[in-house]
Amino acid sequence: MTEPTEQPTDQTESRRARAARRAGEFPPAPEPLPRPVLDSHTHLDITVSEAGVPGGGPADDPVAVAVEVAARVGVDRLVQVGVDVPSSRWGVETAARYPAVVATVALHPNDAPRLPDLDEALREIEALAAHDRVRGIGETGMDFFRTGDEGRAAQEESFRAHIAIAKRYGKALVIHDRDAHADVLRILDDEGAPDTVVLHCFSGDAEFAAECVRRGYLLSFAGTVTFASAQPLREAAALTPLDQILVETDAPYLTPTPHRGRPNASYLIPLTVRSLADTTGADLDELCAAISATGDRVFGPW
Repeated sequence: MTEPTEQPTDQTESRRARAARRAGEFPPAPEPLPRPVLDSHTHLDITVSEAGVPGGGPADDPVAVAVEVAARVGVDRLVQVGVDVPSSRWGVETAARYPAVVATVALHPNDAPRLPDLDEALREIEALAAHDRVRGIGETGMDFFRTGDEGRAAQEESFRAHIAIAKRYGKALVIHDRDAHADVLRILDDEGAPDTVVLHCFSGDAEFAAECVRRGYLLSFAGTVTFASAQPLREAAALTPLDQILVETDAPYLTPTPHRGRPNASYLIPLTVRSLADTTGADLDELCAAISATGDRVFGPW
């Protein structure tokens, strides 16, 4: 979960203010993809509470609307990502209700230093990890952008604990890495990485991508790869094998070009996929097939 830089970053801005800013601003649906893919990282709970549902207006079942609108353009599977105990519980319940949705559970690295009892929160995450509809542990990791030196020990403790949970339950580790590339690799090397590691919203350059690819990690690209200023990201994507690429929204954040500043949702994934096809030189149908197969390998079967 990464707020886009063009949005206000004042930490005093309330959830209600963010919701008012985003409500009713969903972009039009893009052209459907030639074959289905997944959204490997979304926050349906935040999207619904802050931005509503694509198409506007009230909905008796906003999650069902979001799933349906995404399916119309070829996004038929969604990974709902937890960032704290409440959102992780919500994700488990939601994945149990909707066949198109699976969940991940975790404590976000920026939250770890603020928790009054980190150990107790980790115990609750581990209890949720045993659920069949939970297919990943994350987003966890390190964030040196929003958390200063005073909180990094707690972040690292939490990250190491999440790595252990992922290994115990044989589930994918979904990593949030912001301005912390070297430390993320150091900790994974120290602990021994799980079999499956996903770098959510990959934010590194080609050099960092090559290190991740060499280790067998998956790189998940968000709408940021479409931004004019993101040439280093495109260089990273260009050297990543197709079977190590995933695509995500991180909704309601990181809306792809040409709709930056408006709310994101899974139905906008085709914009990012087409951008990745241009960047990698892959045939669009071939890229969709590769992303879909990788999603099933990492998170499936749905």
